[in-house]
Amino acid sequence: MRHHNIIVRLGAGDTEAIELPNADMRTTEIQFLENSGLRFGLGKVLRQLRKIGLRPSETSVDLALLAAAITAADTRISRAADAQDAWTRKIDLHVPVHAPERWADAAQLLAKTLKFLTGDQWDVHFRPRPAGVERLAAAPSVLPVISPTAVCLFSGGLDSFIGAIDLVAAGHSPMLISHYGDNLTTGHQKHCAHVLKQHFPSRSINHIQVKVAFGSKTIGAGSTENTLRSRSFLFFALASMVADALGGDQIVYVPENGLISLNVPLDPLRLGALSTRTTHPYYMARFDELLSKLDLKVHLENPYAFFTKGQMLKACADIAFLKRESRNTMSCSSESRRFESDPSKRTPKHCGRCVPCLIRRAAILEAWRDDDTPYHLQDMHARVLDTNKAEGKNVRSFQLALSRLTRKPGRARLDIHRPGPLTDHLDKLGAYEAVYVAGMQEVGRLIEGVVASPL
Repeated sequence: MRHHNIIVRLGAGDTEAIELPNADMRTTEIQFLENSGLRFGLGKVLRQLRKIGLRPSETSVDLALLAAAITAADTRISRAADAQDAWTRKIDLHVPVHAPERWADAAQLLAKTLKFLTGDQWDVHFRPRPAGVERLAAAPSVLPVISPTAVCLFSGGLDSFIGAIDLVAAGHSPMLISHYGDNLTTGHQKHCAHVLKQHFPSRSINHIQVKVAFGSKTIGAGSTENTLRSRSFLFFALASMVADALGGDQIVYVPENGLISLNVPLDPLRLGALSTRTTHPYYMARFDELLSKLDLKVHLENPYAFFTKGQMLKACADIAFLKRESRNTMSCSSESRRFESDPSKRTPKHCGRCVPCLIRRAAILEAWRDDDTPYHLQDMHARVLDTNKAEGKNVRSFQLALSRLTRKPGRARLDIHRPGPLTDHLDKLGAYEAVYVAGMQEVGRLIEGVVASPL
C-alpha cells in the first residue's frame, strides 16, 4: 500500500509547511487558487451564483473545496497500483478552511462518512486559510434576480427528470444542479432542462451545470481510477453550497429510486464499497449530520426512497410529458457501451445490460409496456447471453438473487442491511424491505425467459 498525502494550496502565499507523520508518504500539492479565482470548476460555480445575486457562506465554499480535493484523490489514485488489497487506499488530505476549529470538530465524522462511501482509509486535516484569502466567494454586484423554492440534483437520468417534473408540478420553482464529466452527459442535462422550461413556461426553472475535473497527471504520472465511489459527496457538496447561497432552511432533493438507493449486492461476495453507496440512507444521514455540525441549514431528502423506479414512472405528475421525453434521459453506467460500434451509426445509446439499464428497462416495461429507449443490447431474448461477458453477467446476477429470494422470502429483511446500517430509520425497516422486494420483482418480470450462461 502506498500512503498518499494530498495538500490543498490556496494561492502563491500558501506556503505553510505541513508536518507529515510518515516520511515515506507520497505527497502531492494541488494549487486550487489562481488570480482569476478557484480552479477546477469551483470558480465557475461561484461566478454563476454571483451573476444572479447569490453568495454562499465561506463554510459551504470550504465544503465544496474539500469535496473537490476528495474527487482529485478518488479519481487519480489507482486502487490497483496503490492499495494493498487492490481496493483500500490510505489517503491524507490537508485543507485550508475559513473556520478550522469548526471543521476540526467534524473531522472524525468526515473520516467515518468517507470510509463508508469509498471503502478507503481517510484522514482529513484542517488549517487556517493563508493571509489575504479570507473570502473566496465575492459579494454579488446585483440584488438576487431569482427566488428558487427548491434545490434538486439533476443528473440527466430518468429519476432526476421525474423529480424535477414532480417539483414543478407541485408549484416549486426549482434550482437544478448538475455535475458532468463528459459531453454526452452535459447534452442530456441541457436537453432535459430545456424541455422542462418549455413545458412549464409559467414556472421559473434555473439550471447550474458544473464540471469538477482533474488532469491525469494531477497525482503521479498519469494515474487514474474509474470506480469513482466519492462522486455523490461532490454532488451533495455543490448542491449544498447553492442551497446555502439561497439562505434560510433549504432542502436539497435527491431523486433516486429505492432499489438503487439501497443497492443490496446481487452477489454475496459483492459487499462493502464494492457496491456503490451514493444515496444509501446511512450515508445521506451522515452527510446531513456533517451539514449540521458545520451549521449549514441544509437538509438532504430523497422523496422516492420507498418507490421502485416503475412506481416512480406510474406516479409521475405528468406522465404524458415524461413518456415523450424519457428516451432523452441517460441512465446507463457503462460509458464504453453507450456508442454504436459502427462509426457510421455512432449515436449515444444505453448499453441495455448494466444494472441501471436493467432497472430502467424493467421500470418502463412495468409502467408503459413499450420502451423506445435506444439500447446497444436491444433484445435480451434473441440469443443466449454470455455470462463471461458484460452482456450476461448482470442478468445472471439478478436471476440468482431472485432465485434466493424465491427460496427464502424472509431473507429480504436481512438482505436490506447488507449494504450498510439502517439504524437512522428503524421505524421504516418494513418500507425498505417492501421497496427492495418490489424492485427486484420488477426486474424479474423483465428478464423472465432470458437465458444467460457461460459460452
